[in-house]
Amino acid sequence: MSSTPGTHSLAFRVMRLCRPSLHVEPPLRVDPTDLFIGEDIFDDPIAASNLPPLISSDVTTNKSSDLTYRSRFLLHDSADSIGLSGLLVLPQAFGAIYLGETFCSYISINNSSTLEVRDVVIKAEIQTDKQRILLLDTSKSPVESIRAGGRYDFIVEHDVKELGAHTLVCTALYSDGEGERKYLPQFFKFIVSNPLSVRTKVRVVKEITFLEACIENHTKSNLYMDQVEFEPSQNWSATMLKADGPHSDYNAQSREIFKPPVLIRSGGGIHNYLYQLKMLSHGSSSPVKVQGSNVLGKLQITWRTNLGEPGRLQTQQILGTTITSKEIELNVVEVPSVVGIDKPFLLKLKLTNQTDKEQGPFEIWLSQNDSDEEKVVMINGLRIMALAPVEAFGSTDFHLNLIATKLGVQRITGITVFDKLEKITYDSLPDLEVGDLWFLALFIRD
Repeated sequence: MSSTPGTHSLAFRVMRLCRPSLHVEPPLRVDPTDLFIGEDIFDDPIAASNLPPLISSDVTTNKSSDLTYRSRFLLHDSADSIGLSGLLVLPQAFGAIYLGETFCSYISINNSSTLEVRDVVIKAEIQTDKQRILLLDTSKSPVESIRAGGRYDFIVEHDVKELGAHTLVCTALYSDGEGERKYLPQFFKFIVSNPLSVRTKVRVVKEITFLEACIENHTKSNLYMDQVEFEPSQNWSATMLKADGPHSDYNAQSREIFKPPVLIRSGGGIHNYLYQLKMLSHGSSSPVKVQGSNVLGKLQITWRTNLGEPGRLQTQQILGTTITSKEIELNVVEVPSVVGIDKPFLLKLKLTNQTDKEQGPFEIWLSQNDSDEEKVVMINGLRIMALAPVEAFGSTDFHLNLIATKLGVQRITGITVFDKLEKITYDSLPDLEVGDLWFLALFIRD
């Protein structure tokens, strides 16, 4: 078998298949009023009313009788100002290939000899730094023959999922006109670039996490984003936040059905997306929450170019602040809006067990401040309140009997939970504010 260069009857020709581009005429068409008449002529109502008929009649006369094409630059139609001729231009070069696109190639193997070749086995594959992907293999059904001067054509496709250098390897094993078995390899190299960059920021406000994604277009054509969706991990739920616009109810419904794509302009155009993330609460039938997991999820991005050529990318897992889930969580259910001075009031609380085993029994009390300040809101009655054990992933509601000793907006501080069995003191509940009315306090004092 021979593979000596320059002695082959066959040769590969590779052409990339992609959408054509729009042909734009370089000369700009103009309106005759822009050339001969100033803007101030329209200040005179008589001149402004007589001008359009004169211009239109002159343009019509020149259009029908002028054989020197003097009026070829005039605007005969408002669409002429776009500069589009209505023609499409086929690709003149291999062009740029971007990650997330589908590489499609038209390959032709030509017989340039004067003799027929037979039993042609053709293979085509993509080679990268990490892998080799077979696109075509005719080993099981070889091409019987290619006549002298003839060719055999085929199309291969490959979803581009890696950056950097790629090589399209085309090989042919055949018998030439003299019956000698020959092997022909040919290599076609190209570079895959990144079409866009995604920058993310994560901010945590209380129990809500906000994710901002900034997408920048690095290509030479506009990108129309069909979909930019955040797929949260199993512990999170996600909602996209959008700015409220002055749209009617009809427009809002139509936009939900026919979602217009978001335009990101070529050469560095950007668009920002904002998502609100919340950690899912687990019921009694739910699995145990992953402790310390900071994986939020990933973005799914799909787009199209000017003539509808699609692309798709998926980001890596986006990480947030490391989450330490509390085994025992204390939340406020109901706080009275108004309380009276020296008058007891009830604060409704909920104690939740977020583990897969029973916890408790518990004790609830108000811890003392480290400072010398006098406590304004204190427990009315026994200083320590006992609670029964709480089952796995369960919760219990209870009331704390408190009393305020000063007027104004006061803080309830230091509500503490203590596990009697495990001898563990959990973090205190964040400070709460309670306001009281002056006339109510005076009424009670009198």
